[in-house]
Amino acid sequence: METQGDLLLKMSGSIDTWEEKLQDPTATPIFLPFEFLKAITCDFSVERELGRGGYGVVYKGVLLSGQIIAVKKLFDLHRLEDEIFQKEVRSLMGIKHKNVVRFVGYCAKSSWEAIDLRGSGNYIFAETRERLLCFEHICNKSLDKYISDESSGLEWNTRYEIVRGICAGLHYLHEKCHIVHLDLKPENILMDATMVPKIADFGLSRIFGDKQSRIITVNRPGTQSPTLQQGQ
Repeated sequence: METQGDLLLKMSGSIDTWEEKLQDPTATPIFLPFEFLKAITCDFSVERELGRGGYGVVYKGVLLSGQIIAVKKLFDLHRLEDEIFQKEVRSLMGIKHKNVVRFVGYCAKSSWEAIDLRGSGNYIFAETRERLLCFEHICNKSLDKYISDESSGLEWNTRYEIVRGICAGLHYLHEKCHIVHLDLKPENILMDATMVPKIADFGLSRIFGDKQSRIITVNRPGTQSPTLQQGQ
């Protein structure tokens, strides 16, 4: 059985480029091959799971350098049209703020397989679709792990900076990106090594068409319509 190292070795000609861009916080998010993501997550193994929710499973992707990225493998792909996924990727590419989780890459893979219906000799073609979004890995888990009656012993200044950072991230999403995050909760705010909050999952609800995130329509530069349109 091939190990993670064996799979990465086969792709060694391109790995240096991928790793260099993934390690550069200023780089534009890139397309990442499915086989590469499969390799760095040990074939999406249970041992590499960081968490799971309504939109997919998040895996720990370990690069050859030791750096970690979060690889989100999306669920419910029959509702995820290519145009919608592409639009979401374009939107995520333009988001850069210290209080918003950094988007680093994406993957879209489709394949077809002939399946014999009930062994009757009548074959149909079934499509297998994989859609993945990759983000920076935030090491200190989510804000809900730090909330208690005594605020888990956090100093007042730390608590203030967390609130301030969340407000700054929301203001950026609202004013600069015209995205309203209507699923904001402690589980969607990740904490980095220095307890800087980073907002996550602000776009995934738009992909799946529910009412948790919306885009504010703009009539003309500088003027926002009072109407919120879902899924745009």
